[in-house]
Amino acid sequence: MMSSVFIVVSWAVVSWVAVDAARRGRAWLFWAVLVWFTAVLGLGIWAVARRRTPACEAGLGRRRTALLWLAGAAIVAFGLILEAWTTTFVGQVVRVEGQAMAPTLEDRAYVVVNRMAYLRARPRRGDVVMLLYPVNPDKKFLKRIVAEEGDTVRIMDGRVYVNDVPIDDNYVRPEYRSHEDWGPQVIPEGYCFVMGDRRNNSSDSRHWGMVPIKYVLGRVACRLSGERWFTAVR
Repeated sequence: MMSSVFIVVSWAVVSWVAVDAARRGRAWLFWAVLVWFTAVLGLGIWAVARRRTPACEAGLGRRRTALLWLAGAAIVAFGLILEAWTTTFVGQVVRVEGQAMAPTLEDRAYVVVNRMAYLRARPRRGDVVMLLYPVNPDKKFLKRIVAEEGDTVRIMDGRVYVNDVPIDDNYVRPEYRSHEDWGPQVIPEGYCFVMGDRRNNSSDSRHWGMVPIKYVLGRVACRLSGERWFTAVR
C-alpha cells in the first residue's frame, strides 16, 4: 500500500506538470498522465520538453489553475484505482522471500502471479501458487500444490504419495529432501495440500494444515530473473 506522503507528493508533482504544461500551451493531460505512470523518467522528459516552449505571460488565472490541480488529483486517484484493480484481478509482481521454494524460485527473485488463473478453473496438482497463510491471512506465501480435495496424502521417509502413487517431484534436489513420515490423510472438500520445493526448509501443510481453495490467490506464471528475463515456472 502506498503511503499518504507518497500520494500527496505524487499529486503535487502531477498537478504542477499539468499547470506548467498548460501555461506553455502544451497538452497538459498527456504530460500529467505520462509523469504519473512513468515517474522520474516522465518528469525528466518533461524537464527537457518545457525548455523548448516559453510560458505564456498572461498566465492561466486562478480558476483554471485550481481546476488543473483538481485534474491532477483525479489522475492520481485513477492511477491508484487502476493499480489496485490490476494487482487484485489481473496480475501482480511479487518478490520471493526465503528459500522455501528453491531452486524453482530463489530468494529475492521476482515473479509474476496470474490473478486470473483460477477464475474459471481450480488449482491443480503441480501448480506453484500464491496463497494466504491460513494461520494469519494477512501474510502471503508461495507454495506448490501437491494434492487436491479428495486426494489421500501420505509421506514416508520424505517421499510423498498421493492416492498411494509416488508423485513425480524431480524439481526437488536430493539435498533439499526431508525424511519425515506424515499421514495418511484425506484432503477435505474445498481444500488443498501445499508444500515448498525445499522440503527440509519449508513451513507448509505438513505443519499448519490444509489451505482453503478460496485462499489461493493466483498461479505463479513466470519469474523475472536469471539468464532469461521471462522464465516460465513449472
